[in-house]
Amino acid sequence: MFRGRAGQEYLEDGQEILAGGNFTFYPPSGEANMQVAAVLPVGAGALALELARLRQQLAAEGLFDPSRKRPVPVFPRVIGVVTSPSGAVWQDIQNVVLRRYPLAELRLSPTAVQGDIASEQIAAAVRSLNDEGVADVIIVARGGGSLEDLWCFNSEEVARAIFASGIPIVSGVGHETDTTIADDVADRRAPTPSAAAELATPDRNQLMVDIYGARQQMTSLMAGHVDRLRSSVLSQQQRLQRRVPDVASLRRRVDEYAERATSSIRHRHALTGRDVASLASKLGALNPADTLRRGYAVVRLSEDGSVLTSPDQATDGVRLDISLANGALSATAGHPPRSPSSDDAPIHTQVSPVASDGVASPTPRKRGSRRSPGPPPAMKPLL
Repeated sequence: MFRGRAGQEYLEDGQEILAGGNFTFYPPSGEANMQVAAVLPVGAGALALELARLRQQLAAEGLFDPSRKRPVPVFPRVIGVVTSPSGAVWQDIQNVVLRRYPLAELRLSPTAVQGDIASEQIAAAVRSLNDEGVADVIIVARGGGSLEDLWCFNSEEVARAIFASGIPIVSGVGHETDTTIADDVADRRAPTPSAAAELATPDRNQLMVDIYGARQQMTSLMAGHVDRLRSSVLSQQQRLQRRVPDVASLRRRVDEYAERATSSIRHRHALTGRDVASLASKLGALNPADTLRRGYAVVRLSEDGSVLTSPDQATDGVRLDISLANGALSATAGHPPRSPSSDDAPIHTQVSPVASDGVASPTPRKRGSRRSPGPPPAMKPLL
């Protein structure tokens, strides 16, 4: 048998096998040689043919389709286990889960893993865990053995129960060289039961490393963010400081403006005072009362109060009212007679003060004679 032929693992001392190949004979010496093409253990021929037929049937129905396989939860709370409670597999799974992820709860669904009734019990155990709906993942496991020992995991009933499961299933049947139909239908395959427990649980040591790394990363990110915020605040503070007005300079400017305003108000007040004094002086010059205080008088007709500006406005005997600076007089108008030698100039009327009875007596004066003291003639009012 040349190296690389199928079934070499069965070539052991004392092992009964079925070998297939070609015989050659050498007549001169009577020797016979057999070139072996494949080796199977005794009794495995019919099972191998049945296994190949069932694989082909289930593959055609899509039970091995990789697209339908579901991911295993990263942090399972409850892990269902389908195996024998009396075997070492159950103990190994407990040890692995306790070591890797003690937060997970294990829920055993006991079953036989070898014999004629094992297929039915394994399928029932898978359905039972699905009916409970508590488990997040299910481990179907058994230790190593011969093809006959593992035949229950190649049954159609177990394959269809795993395919119909609503919970992801991890298969860990036999050793690395053992491959069953249950392994092909399950969502994940592990070479051993212990490896199946590792696939179903996270490693707490790795979780601690990841958490520490995440904490370091978060600390670094937060420190960087805080540094950026601090730099932004300092930048804003510097900008505010550069834009803060010089209060002392502004105070000096306000004082200068106040002094200039005070000086301007005083100057304006002085100019206004001078203007008022000038206007008062002008107003006083135009005031009739001031004119009267200088010796002038205002003569009005008593009848209608009209002011006399010409002697012709009054006839002899008309009552006159004369306003003086410190009072008033009543008088009667009269025209003195003309002299033959006088020119054509008008003759002003001489008015006498009013007697106690209120009647004034006119006194004629000759032209050329000296004027006697008395009130000045009537004048036109200034206002």
